[in-house]
Amino acid sequence: MVRRFLELLAREASAVEFEGPIIQARAAGADPAAIEELEQAKVEALKVRDLLKRRARREAELSALYDTAGDLAALRDLDAVLEAIVHRARQLLATDIAYMTLHDPERGDTYMRVTDGSISAKFRALRLAMGHGLGGLVAQTATPYATADYFADARFRHKEHIDEAVTEEGLVAILGVPLRLGQRVIGVLMAANRSARPFHQEEVSLLASLAAHAAVAIDNARLLQETRNALEELSQAHRTAREHGEAVERAALAHDRMTSLVLRGGGIEDVAAVVTDVLGGSLAVLDDLGRAISGDVGELDAGVFEAAQASRALGRTVRRGDLLIASVDVGGEPLCTLILRSDDADERILERAALVCALLLLFRRSVAEAEGRVRGELLDDLISRPESPGLSDRARRLGMDLGAPHVVVVVKHEGQRERAAFWASSQAAVRHGLAAGRGDEVVLLLPGDDAGGVARRVAAELTASLHSPATAGAARVGGSWADSRQQAGAHEVAAAYQEARRCADALIALGRAGDGAGAVELGFVGLLMGDGRDVRGFVTRVLGPLIDYDARRGTALADTLTAYFGAGGSPSRTAEALHIHVNTVTQRLDRVAKLLGDGWTDPERALEIQLALRLHRLGRTDDPHS
Repeated sequence: MVRRFLELLAREASAVEFEGPIIQARAAGADPAAIEELEQAKVEALKVRDLLKRRARREAELSALYDTAGDLAALRDLDAVLEAIVHRARQLLATDIAYMTLHDPERGDTYMRVTDGSISAKFRALRLAMGHGLGGLVAQTATPYATADYFADARFRHKEHIDEAVTEEGLVAILGVPLRLGQRVIGVLMAANRSARPFHQEEVSLLASLAAHAAVAIDNARLLQETRNALEELSQAHRTAREHGEAVERAALAHDRMTSLVLRGGGIEDVAAVVTDVLGGSLAVLDDLGRAISGDVGELDAGVFEAAQASRALGRTVRRGDLLIASVDVGGEPLCTLILRSDDADERILERAALVCALLLLFRRSVAEAEGRVRGELLDDLISRPESPGLSDRARRLGMDLGAPHVVVVVKHEGQRERAAFWASSQAAVRHGLAAGRGDEVVLLLPGDDAGGVARRVAAELTASLHSPATAGAARVGGSWADSRQQAGAHEVAAAYQEARRCADALIALGRAGDGAGAVELGFVGLLMGDGRDVRGFVTRVLGPLIDYDARRGTALADTLTAYFGAGGSPSRTAEALHIHVNTVTQRLDRVAKLLGDGWTDPERALEIQLALRLHRLGRTDDPHS
């Protein structure tokens, strides 16, 4: 009979089957002593069965814990590890569902992190405040809690939304243990059944062990992420340091190239070539007035100049779209601006290039100012002290040929004396002339013989530079200077200066501020102001086509025009005075209009024509060959 109990143990029979041998013995009529012996054997066999069952369960638990430890050792995905722990908890405790909630430090509650066996969406989205529900009570007290019947348990606060989710999931018995890191609770691991059942102490211990593993997994994941973040930051810092070092070295090499160019006498264009060679793109260098010194980046809007102002204020490069802008000022006044069109470029190199260009411009300005003082002093002497010795030699040393025709230009302007003087000095240096600032006017002595043309050009350019009207009068100097006639030539400059001043004053008086002209362009006003009194030139300019026509055709258009003005502009009275038919007068006036052009009857033009007719008549009277 003992053998029968061993067979039952070997095949892991149920506890009921162990009653079989005793029932069979009684049926066979065994004596009470034998029955008693079988009872004792049954009790011992059941003890062995319970022991084997507990050992098997413990082996399964240890195996699960070992597998969990292995998961932690090979931690790659925290979600996978937590899901495995929750799944093992459900299997080992033989519950319908297992789940884990984690603490949310921002909201101060817990939320569902992992579920296994859940069928309710509301339950999976459940959040538990501290002290609310069984999970909230475990998180608040850091103590395991178990209930065989959730809805009948009054140890924790029932909340409507929690009870609704638990009801939808169909849970009855729930066990929860805390996930602890030191003294801090970071979540709760729970197992639950959809029917009433008690949870034994060994089940609480098992779930607590799994919770400890889960806490370790979460902490390891946090440490691993922090390590990865630190490594990434270190790697980024290393890359940044390397890139910075390379950028500094590249900027230093570019600076050495630019410095070497300057020392060899290079200019702005050479520096710009180095920048575009190193950085690529296209570069423009602007002066203090926003004019291009070198390069061209196309049309620039007002925003670019605002960015240049910001660059000067900040002392660094400013980006605007695909443009990099570096601007340098001196004493609050802009000196130069570099505009690089490039998607990505080293700002340090552009800033160094801007400084090099600024130094070049400052050097040029210093040289120009020094040379301008020399040229200005010579022009002052030619105007104010024409009797001073050595004027011709001084001009020759400055590269001027005083034997060639020159034009004296006097420019009237309002304010900005330094800017106007600097502009004039620059023009004089470029055109091999002289310039001087005298109060609210600048004076230039420039090569050329077209006084009106030079005056108009100077007025237009200086007006644009000053952004305010600059009015230029001009007078021609004979150009017959020689060493033997030095004193006479110097006096010609002084006389031309006075005439040019009168022309500038006349332009302003006539309401033509910002314009430029010589005495010839001023008509009879110029005739009155000009020292040369070029009567023949005035008559030719006003009546030339008419006089030539009379000379070629033998007509009397000039006499007819004189009679017409004398008759107050009446064709009939003109015909009476000339003893010709009025139709003939009309035909002659039509011819006059074709020769003199439209507008010959305008008051100002008519006045010039009448003066020219009288001077022409006087000239014929004085000329025996007329």
